[in-house]
Amino acid sequence: MRLPHDPAPRGMDVVVIGAPYDGGTSYRPGARFGPQQIRCESGLVHGTGIDRGPGVFDLIKVVDGGDMNLTPFNQHLAVKAAQDHLSSLLADNASFLMLGGDHSLTLSALRAVHGRYGPVAVLHLDAHSDTNPAMIGGEFHHGTPFRHAIEEGLVQADAMVQLGIRGHNPKPDSLDYARGHGVRIVTSDEFADLGVRNTADLIKERLGDRPVYVSVDIDVFDPAFAPGTGTPAPGGPTSREVLALLRTVGELNPVGCDVMEVSPVYDHAGITSLLATEVGAELLYQYARAHRAEKEEER
Repeated sequence: MRLPHDPAPRGMDVVVIGAPYDGGTSYRPGARFGPQQIRCESGLVHGTGIDRGPGVFDLIKVVDGGDMNLTPFNQHLAVKAAQDHLSSLLADNASFLMLGGDHSLTLSALRAVHGRYGPVAVLHLDAHSDTNPAMIGGEFHHGTPFRHAIEEGLVQADAMVQLGIRGHNPKPDSLDYARGHGVRIVTSDEFADLGVRNTADLIKERLGDRPVYVSVDIDVFDPAFAPGTGTPAPGGPTSREVLALLRTVGELNPVGCDVMEVSPVYDHAGITSLLATEVGAELLYQYARAHRAEKEEER
């Protein structure tokens, strides 16, 4: 988004940080190249957007912190390195927007955010619940982050909404873990029935004014809108529907967010990376909107 590059930022409201890693991918690898391609497409995003008012970068201080240095060979080392890097960012800055990379590193993000804010509420947009157990020796694969987060007490499970869930699951009871811990699952079909406005009301009621982490797996979108991802699932919402729903974030208390699972090798004409850029831009604007009052007080 033509932001200045600062590998050691201090005093920022949001640091955009890349997570070039796909060592937790179970099907189609390639998400390690997601941050690079999102940046390539992000040059198109500028201005304020329709009906947004002031430019987002006039409201909050944002820089691009570059990419984290993550080993592609060891899940445990990669998860720990990402956690350390994100924790150091939060020591000197208010928040971050992580660009993935596979979804396993959302566990690193939640550990870092927990270190500053304690247990957080979660808005998780995804085709999959990602509350599965370890699989084929992979403790930290991309289907596990929210299971670990619940077990470690990083999140308030009864203040967690997972939206867009659909598709094939490893076993018929694969959603029982999340539901059994109080997570509110809104399937893709239920979202279609509720519509954006009613779903937004559900999210606000569930999450309230708690600190909120927002995680967007790009496969929440129907593959017609986002083919460039590792585990596409037909039957998802449109780009317009999800982007409209993300405007709810400005009425919450966001403290961190991510856009994960962009795999450029499966992308066509860059449309998935461009959509990821638009999601990131919307999240930045909604962060500014959510914290506008306190920023005005600082001025």
